[in-house]
This record gives sequence, C-alpha cells and structure tokens, in this order.
Amino acid sequence: MAKIGVIGLGNMGLPMAGNLLKKGHEVAGFDLVRDNMDQAAARGVGARRSAEEAATGVDCVVTMLPAGRHVLEVYGSGILKAAKPGTLFIDSSTIDVSAARAAHKLAGEAKMLSLDAPVSGGVGGAEAATLTFMCGGTKDAFGKAKPILEAMGKKIVHCGDGGAGQAAKICNNMMLGISMIGVSEAFVLAEKLGLSHQALFDVASTSSGQCWALTSYCPVPGPVPTSPANNSYKPGFASALMLKDLKLAQEAAAAAGATTPLGAAAAQIYGMHNAWGEGGTDFSGIIQLIRGKGK
Repeated sequence: MAKIGVIGLGNMGLPMAGNLLKKGHEVAGFDLVRDNMDQAAARGVGARRSAEEAATGVDCVVTMLPAGRHVLEVYGSGILKAAKPGTLFIDSSTIDVSAARAAHKLAGEAKMLSLDAPVSGGVGGAEAATLTFMCGGTKDAFGKAKPILEAMGKKIVHCGDGGAGQAAKICNNMMLGISMIGVSEAFVLAEKLGLSHQALFDVASTSSGQCWALTSYCPVPGPVPTSPANNSYKPGFASALMLKDLKLAQEAAAAAGATTPLGAAAAQIYGMHNAWGEGGTDFSGIIQLIRGKGK
C-alpha cells in the first residue's frame, strides 16, 4: 500500500481520498477550506497544515484543483521541493492542455513522475469509486499510477503523452454538452407537439437518437429515475462546470485551429444558463432555459 498526499478536498477530492483509504492506502490531505479539512479528518484523512506538508514523505501526490493556474501555483509553491525525488504526481483537475503540459515540465525538471488524469463520472462516481480516468504521461508514470487510480475509478485509460488526458476530457465533455442540448430541444419540441416524455424516451432510447444524455441522464422527470431531473436538478455535474469545460474546449480549438461550431454554440447556451443564476444546478437543467423558464 502507498502513502498518498491529496491536495484539494472538495466535492471530488474528498470522496476520492476516502476511497484511497478504503483500499488500505495511507492518506494525508490539505485544503484551504477549513470545513473540507474537517470532513476529510472525519473520513480518516490525516490533516496537514500546508500543501508542502501533504507532499512530504509520500509515494504519490494527487491534486484536484479548480483551474490550471491553481495547479501551476501549487506545483511552483514548494510541493515539488518538499517531495522526495521520483514521487509520482497525479493531477486529476480539469484544466487547459497548455497548463497540463507546463505542470509536466515542472515535475520533470524536479525529477518527478507525472500524469494528467482528469475524471468523468461526477460526484456520484467519486463516491462510488466508478470514475473514468483519462491519463496523459509516460508509460512508466501510467504503470505506477494505475493501481492507485483503480482505488478511485472503474475505467483507467492511457490516452498518450503529457496533456493527452486533458485533451480527451474536454473533447468528451464538448460532446456531452452538445448532446444534452440536443436531447433537451427534442423533449421541448415533443411537449409542444403533445407527445409524452415517456413515449419519446421509449422510441429514442432504442432508435438512432440514443445517447448517454438520454438513457442515463434524461433531462425530464420519469423515464430515468436516477437522473437529476427527478431531484430538482440537484447536481451531479453542475452547469458551471460544464461551462468551464466548454470554454476550455473552445480555447483548445482556437489554439489548434479546429472548427467547432456546435461546441461554440453550446458554450454560448450554457453561458446564458449560468447568467440566469443556474450555475449551481445540474447541467441537464439546460432544458429549463430551452423552455424559457429561468431566473
């Protein structure tokens, strides 16, 4: 079993740390928010007074932070100096590809192994240890990280060199955002045409309209009992996070010279949803904006 430092104990990092403990790893953690630290301690995570302390004397450091600048700040603030040479650094934040590559460079210069490993599966997946990890880095880093990631997730994919994990994450979530808008538009049209939610679901879920946004996360109550639509759109995956990922996709598209007109439109639509004050609701609540029902 490994000694692991976890930096960032929020909605995702906290249950991930908890699952590492359940698998027998020794886990120390740090977060700037006192309440997050208290909740982590209640799960058995060893409290540390700083990110540097969390990175001291461990085999692996896992970061789960809001944005690329936070990752680079933490990497540059002293955790790479505090860690012993050869420590494995796994960044599971969702950040821009350029920041991910910069973090790999910093880790390499400090003679550390590193992996960018953003996740898919939301808070529910983090609690249930069923996350998908999309990994970028060397084969050596991936090989050493895999047993640790398997304590927190169900699907672990090596996508390529440094930054490839982030590239896979933003491409996947761009598809998800686009498809949720499409599914929502179809249900709103069905309502206008007098077609029941269940009838459309029964047809589309076994026809060419089938997709994850429909069959696992249906944006209307009823057809998929576990979807947030049945719980007042309480997030699984907040609209603000979807907007963040769509913006990252647009930044990457601009840098790469890729044309993504539907991705751009999805970013604008989720921007409106957030501007309505719905950033804290689930991203499937976009159907309310399409209906014209918002704040």
